[in-house]
Amino acid sequence: MARVFRSLIVVLALAIVVVGVWWTHGRGPQTTEAGHADRIARGGELIASVRSDPSSYNRYVQSGAATDLVALLTQARLVRVNRATDDLEPWLAESWTTSADGLTFTLKLRQALFSDGVPFTADDVLFSFQAAYDDRVQSSLKTSLEAGGQPLKVSAPDRSTVVIRFPVPFAAGLRLLDNLPILPKHKLAAALDAGRLADEWTAGRPLDTVAGLGPFVLTEHLSGQRLVFTRNPHYFRHDAKGAQLPYLDRLTVAIIGEQNAEALRLQAGEIDLMSSGEIRPPDYAAFKKLESAGRLRLYEIGTSLDPDFLWFNLSGKNATSPGRALLAQKAFRQAVSYGVDRQAIADSVYLGAAVPIYGPVSPGNVKWFSPDVPIRTYDVTRARALLASLGLVDRDGDGMLETAAGAPVRFSMLSQAGHIRGRTAAAIKSQLQQIGVGVDLVTLDPGGIVKRFGDGDYDSIYFGIQASSTDPSLNLDLWLSSGHNHFWNPGQRVPATEWEKRIDELMQEQSQARDLAQRKRAFADVQRILGEELPIIYFVAPRVTIATTLRVLGPTPVLQLPQLLWSADTLASATATR
Repeated sequence: MARVFRSLIVVLALAIVVVGVWWTHGRGPQTTEAGHADRIARGGELIASVRSDPSSYNRYVQSGAATDLVALLTQARLVRVNRATDDLEPWLAESWTTSADGLTFTLKLRQALFSDGVPFTADDVLFSFQAAYDDRVQSSLKTSLEAGGQPLKVSAPDRSTVVIRFPVPFAAGLRLLDNLPILPKHKLAAALDAGRLADEWTAGRPLDTVAGLGPFVLTEHLSGQRLVFTRNPHYFRHDAKGAQLPYLDRLTVAIIGEQNAEALRLQAGEIDLMSSGEIRPPDYAAFKKLESAGRLRLYEIGTSLDPDFLWFNLSGKNATSPGRALLAQKAFRQAVSYGVDRQAIADSVYLGAAVPIYGPVSPGNVKWFSPDVPIRTYDVTRARALLASLGLVDRDGDGMLETAAGAPVRFSMLSQAGHIRGRTAAAIKSQLQQIGVGVDLVTLDPGGIVKRFGDGDYDSIYFGIQASSTDPSLNLDLWLSSGHNHFWNPGQRVPATEWEKRIDELMQEQSQARDLAQRKRAFADVQRILGEELPIIYFVAPRVTIATTLRVLGPTPVLQLPQLLWSADTLASATATR
């Protein structure tokens, strides 16, 4: 799975009609251009926002939200999963054939140029797979490009043909390739050969070293302030009338780390859209008033794909905190789940615009959600009983628990400053105090959280991630114990526990089975195991509303982040002149 810190999962298959969007039988929102199509024109500019600053522009070596956005705007894939329709679409591969056994795919590449004018060939595809699989790169893309725990075999009989052989049956097939941005061999081959790919395309280095096949070219990066993208003159896509995409001349992405400031700038019309575009519940009334005044458009698009969650550090790395031993106990983690009133969080933090959840898949993901996960509704008595079973009792009458040695029962929690995540984490802290468990809450910016995670310097983190796909077989980097984003204990050489070993087995079964019912049964077991062991705990999934200024034309909002910029090449600006 190509994952980034921010946000998971899928969409409520409701039939709802909203401004400029219609919802089709669980397939996702489709743009209706009534009232807008006659105004679409090439040119103009839009201003978006992102909440973090990329230190690398290479998705192979960094998995942050900002890096993912840069790759989405500047790179292209062989195929694309349309996030609105869930259809697999030709992209850099204009067509393909499949062998009788379903294991070999022969892809015909289209003629295309990188943004620096160099022709795209099969050599670039081979190079991209080589980079993803190179152990020196330690790319989070590696696991997402494996089937049965093995790499794909990729060959090129000529410059315009690529043959991909799967080692085992793989249910998602070529959808897996939606995870792989194609890199320019002519720009990066020397760095890969020298084992220093991570040193290339980093912030502060000349931007003319970056080339891609995507709709835009990164032409300016002013750290902490903005990223500026201009039209790629060599982009291969055209619209139905034959006009070259993208429509925009320029897309500026303001770096706004604080969510309140981001909302205020959108309300003031200083930015046109947010790449992580959901409106916080406390801001909804102000946005609705501006929509009624004809100054903004709102899109109510369903239940979040990416509910935030609490995960515990079970890796043993830097295990100096006294709280780490408590978190290693399943009964303690279960007590935490019982000790949090999810409905109260939905009502107080999200003002009713969220639903309680208990497992790793949002109920909005109609295809993959299982109702059979253990449901631990708020139960203080049950929480205290579990804690007492571990010898944790209030020994000094102060209302807080202590261990047999008299040490206070507490652990630390990292979350995001200036974000609804931080307020939710504060609510969790307050509720756990009622069962005698202390929480030391530390709020940081996303970069600080990512660093602490990478160093293993934390007890727990309440944060969010963005899934690369709604299909669990394309998110193996989370589910498999060897995955770099197996958050609670990443990159295991062998499974650390029997239950993780069982999840590995189930996910391999799930990804290889051709029968959808068998895949669903296997993944339901995965959800049940995680709901029992609770290395990660989910609390609420928000309902998602996004907003844009009236300058944004041609939007196709979806629940998967980024909700609008996933299809940035078809966005247009009302400032463009025909």
